[in-house]
Amino acid sequence: MLLVTSCCTSQTASPKSKKSTPNVLEFAKTITAKDLKDMLYTYASDEFEGRKTGEPGQKKAIHFIKEHYVNMGIPSPIADGDYFQEIPEAFFKGRAKASENVVAYIKGSEKPDEVLIISAHLDHIGISNNGDINNGADDDGSGTVSVIEIAKAFKVAVDEGFRPKRTILFLHVTGEELGLFGSQYYADVDPIFPLENTVADLNIDMIGRVDAKHENNPNYIYLIGSDKLSTELHELSEAVNKKHFNMEFDYTYNDDKDPNRFYYRSDHYNFAKNNIPIIFYFNGTHEDYHKPTDTPDKIQYELLAKRAQVIFYTAWEIANRDERIKLD
Repeated sequence: MLLVTSCCTSQTASPKSKKSTPNVLEFAKTITAKDLKDMLYTYASDEFEGRKTGEPGQKKAIHFIKEHYVNMGIPSPIADGDYFQEIPEAFFKGRAKASENVVAYIKGSEKPDEVLIISAHLDHIGISNNGDINNGADDDGSGTVSVIEIAKAFKVAVDEGFRPKRTILFLHVTGEELGLFGSQYYADVDPIFPLENTVADLNIDMIGRVDAKHENNPNYIYLIGSDKLSTELHELSEAVNKKHFNMEFDYTYNDDKDPNRFYYRSDHYNFAKNNIPIIFYFNGTHEDYHKPTDTPDKIQYELLAKRAQVIFYTAWEIANRDERIKLD
């Protein structure tokens, strides 16, 4: 999460399903603690040097992400094999070298022009002046690997003959820690899919830990922004949770008067400012935020998997409902 100092490749048709209705629970369960842990122990390792925007560790990160989509058989919407949305150095205003967003997508079966974005930032803050590596396991390694696992669950559904009605873009943005640059580039300069066709953004930034408030009740997640543009999105999100998970949705940071101003501090904001409904999923801050101690051994992987499953279910409902989510 951003630190602030103040208060088209075509896709072949799905194989014909032998079942009449999808078993969404079956797809959600493909999101596992083991797979999340295996990915994150690599992604948040010293080898990636803190994934600072434009630096060698960040370049390793984008290839790591691309490799997973290639191996899953999920294509890029840019061109065959080209998963990188290039962002020139000039766009970063002297704060970073040229960098890349990573994009992959599953084309919708009935409403392919309507697009749901699931996003997370791939960068972190790099190496401290004393040489310590800031691994960013929670911020935002947890979001990055969750997006990959959610994509896998949708691909399993496609392979079983249940392609989502709407297109889903899996968007891994760069430059978040420097000022939401990657999502700004996508939204303001080069939206791969027209913003007017983008039905919602589900943004995941830090969902692998438990904050002090919830030490005795870790079955929670903070939701920010779900009701700010679309009551319908908020109600859908609530209904999905009540039906399948009954997790505590904590809206503390959704208050317009919240001094932390988290609503403006992650990549969903570049979609919200364009009147695209959003939900920002967040576990709250902890003592390792933006420190070398934000390491993968501190992630609660079973909880991370459950939170990712909640987001998958929500995405499934948005992508498969008859009408697109309405703005208020």
